[in-house]
Amino acid sequence: MRRIMVGVKRVVDYNVRIRVKPDNTGVITEGVKMSINPFDEIALEEALRTKEKGLADEVLAVSIGPADTQQQLRTALAMGADRAILVQTDVNLPPLSVATIFQKLAEVEQPFLVLLGKQAIDEDNGQTAQMLAALLDRPQAVSCSKVEIADGKATVTREVDTGLETLQIDLPAVLSVDLRLNEPRYVKLPDIMKAKKKPLDVKTVADFGVAAGSTFKTVKVEAPPARSKGIMVKDVAELVGALKQKGLV
Repeated sequence: MRRIMVGVKRVVDYNVRIRVKPDNTGVITEGVKMSINPFDEIALEEALRTKEKGLADEVLAVSIGPADTQQQLRTALAMGADRAILVQTDVNLPPLSVATIFQKLAEVEQPFLVLLGKQAIDEDNGQTAQMLAALLDRPQAVSCSKVEIADGKATVTREVDTGLETLQIDLPAVLSVDLRLNEPRYVKLPDIMKAKKKPLDVKTVADFGVAAGSTFKTVKVEAPPARSKGIMVKDVAELVGALKQKGLV
């Protein structure tokens, strides 16, 4: 079976204003709207479009997180994924542990394509796709803004400092996607109802031989300092004077 595996992470919705906990140990998530990481949602949309073109038979959505992550996986199923797997844990795993779990799953599921968001908007690590490709010893392309699948190869376009770069890699492969790749579809109520009947398997971190602990420790989380009020200047001389007064020039 031609299968695409997509990583889906549960994060605070990008429209929500982030608030830091009073003890500075993290951000407040209680009672806060949670959603699929926007980059992962784009990866899922690309997988669905690939299937709709007849280039894949199944789309598998995978997530690692607490029990409530089933909500985001049900959204992925409502978008069109065929089945989902939740690796349940309350520990925030580092990228290498996440990549190792995805490696074990990929070895079982044998997808010809693994699609991930280029980064998660909560921690911005941007490491999992690269680590997964190395663990699987598969070709990779990161931050893809265009993907074309044909003749056992993936032709991808990615934005670099000098413009656009086009790469062609053999399949099976691991790709991470950027925001400009596509615009995810809206989920309709009938699809939400159908998603309730689609299979969603729950596994544990121990099933993959990965330690449940984290190698990272958050020392302190602080909100950015409040921005000072701007001022209007009449001309360049006044601008330069104001900059000198602040010690910026």
